[in-house]
Amino acid sequence: MFAKDIGIDLGTANVLIHVKGKGIVLNEPSVVAIDVNTKKVLAVGEEARRMVGRTPGNIKAMRPLKDGVIADFDITEAMLRHFINKVNVKGMISKPKILICCPTEITKVEEKAIIEAAQKSGGKKVILQEEPKVAAIGAGMDISQPSGHMVVDIGGGTTDVAVLSYGEIVTSQSIKVAGDKFDAEILNYIKKEYKLLIGERTSEDIKTQVGTVFPGARNEEISIRGRDLVSGLPRTITVNSDEIEAALRESVSTIVQAAKNVLEKTPPELSADIIDRGVILTGGGALLNGIDQLLAEELKVPVFIAENPMDCVAIGTGVMLENIDRFPSKQLG
Repeated sequence: MFAKDIGIDLGTANVLIHVKGKGIVLNEPSVVAIDVNTKKVLAVGEEARRMVGRTPGNIKAMRPLKDGVIADFDITEAMLRHFINKVNVKGMISKPKILICCPTEITKVEEKAIIEAAQKSGGKKVILQEEPKVAAIGAGMDISQPSGHMVVDIGGGTTDVAVLSYGEIVTSQSIKVAGDKFDAEILNYIKKEYKLLIGERTSEDIKTQVGTVFPGARNEEISIRGRDLVSGLPRTITVNSDEIEAALRESVSTIVQAAKNVLEKTPPELSADIIDRGVILTGGGALLNGIDQLLAEELKVPVFIAENPMDCVAIGTGVMLENIDRFPSKQLG
């Protein structure tokens, strides 16, 4: 009869939906397949992801979000509507309240686009929350206390670094270096070193199966297939962990520098808390081999990977929905 309130982790790589009282009910890739000629949406989520790199010319599998913000408004709205209908939260006489997350340093225009997309896809009241704050709550941190907590949320499009106290962000930085950038760096490395063209999915497989960002932390190999740029014919090569560490070194150093910048701007009392408690890593990028070791060595503080790092933001939206009055937010609708 009545609509159920939902929390949405609107990620560049994945969309997760948390329904109040039920938990996470949806986790699908942020991919939409459209017919380029008619602009008709053909598939959304996992079904669309399977089409990436494998479709005829008139069908395009695309990601409507880039760097944590909306790149294509209409496609994002269609994707959200599809997911919200799929989880069946609309009531006969009411629409759901939607809590949705965004990176820390987005513009008012980008904020408005996220809120409007959520409203048009079926939300009544839309509440916007900053992603690292929600991720910290989902990772089990009690950020309402007057003590410092630091979170590094490495998603698909952005990495958000923040120090929190009293339920608010004290210092933060958001950079457009995250999972997608890692995939692109691997793809470019293979192209440059081996004159071999590979797809996004192969690049991601390399990252998860043999990739590392800490020298010597992993020693594995993977055979991959691609198209030879010279002959134009298919070819198989083998790459190892050391090569991927070298390919990702520059991107990862940007994340390390962002974390250092945030720590440098943190008040000394809160810095002392972080030395005691350590830094929590959330987001899919937290699963990248060696990232915790590298950050611990560079920042000189303990670094821990959250339990279920990919689900932290979605779990955090659920906690916030249960305690909506305790957390200040940007609202519309």
